[in-house]
Amino acid sequence: MYDFKKRVYEVIEVSHVGDNSSRAYDVLMTTAIIVGLVPLTMKGNSIYTVIIDVFTSVLFLIDYIARVYTADYKMGYKHYRAYIAYIFTPLAIFDFLSIVPVIYVFLPVSSLIGLLRLFRVFRVLKLVRYSKTMVIIANVVRKVKKQLMAVLILITVYIFVSAMLVFQLEPDLFNNFFDALYWATISITTIGYGDISPVTPVGRLITMISALVGMAVIALPTGIITAAYMAEITKKKSKYEL
Repeated sequence: MYDFKKRVYEVIEVSHVGDNSSRAYDVLMTTAIIVGLVPLTMKGNSIYTVIIDVFTSVLFLIDYIARVYTADYKMGYKHYRAYIAYIFTPLAIFDFLSIVPVIYVFLPVSSLIGLLRLFRVFRVLKLVRYSKTMVIIANVVRKVKKQLMAVLILITVYIFVSAMLVFQLEPDLFNNFFDALYWATISITTIGYGDISPVTPVGRLITMISALVGMAVIALPTGIITAAYMAEITKKKSKYEL
């Protein structure tokens, strides 16, 4: 018996070799994603941006509904919880947010509605599922998320501690604590715009330490992701060799 839902899943989610329908769908959605980003390169709104937004958003809405409809195949179990679980997955959230910008077309313009247009940026993230390399990277990040979270917490703690120290040591340099946080963040990333520069010896010492810590901060997540990525590539090569 023909399983319509399974076929829909195969077309939108699984790209089998020789499946022309699935390949055509991938090309259609990739094109829609790229075209959907065009309004971000234009100032203001015009009839063309409205047409692009409506057309691409309709495609994204159909894609979103189809993916929710086949969520039980995606999640691997037949239960209503599969649909709920899928809706809250990162890619499903990005899919939903990519549809949001079209709302401004049908509602009076306001600053809040205007901000919705910025959600077009989330359409870039939809490209992840259509690139094998991006899928691998996404899987790698998912596997090492605990390590990356630990690094993020470490960085955040250091930024706050260094900001509090320099804020107390250089009270005349910073108008408020947010300025100190800004300085600490810029220093630890080794960008150093120079718009805020400590003048006391201790303040400059903290700046130098922040720059040195910044180099380690960049190396830590890079090393974690690179090691996990190479392990994933090696695993896939071994699988194909078998």
